[in-house]
Amino acid sequence: MDDYSKALEFYEKALKIKEKALPSNHPSLATSYSNIGLVYDNMGDYSKALEFYEKAHQIYEKALPPNHPDLATS
Repeated sequence: MDDYSKALEFYEKALKIKEKALPSNHPSLATSYSNIGLVYDNMGDYSKALEFYEKAHQIYEKALPPNHPDLATS
């Protein structure tokens, strides 16, 4: 569990940096949200994972063309 906590800590730090440097609909933010969701998923916190997956998907929908593979897998 400690490795997941560390991963979450670093992903959240990266997200904060990206939030300051990038526009709110940048695909890189979606990638960060997705990564955080994956950690929560692996920890078994599925409702928290879903929250972050949905944030990622919303950004991908706005920022990517409808046939983009990242949108299809989000």
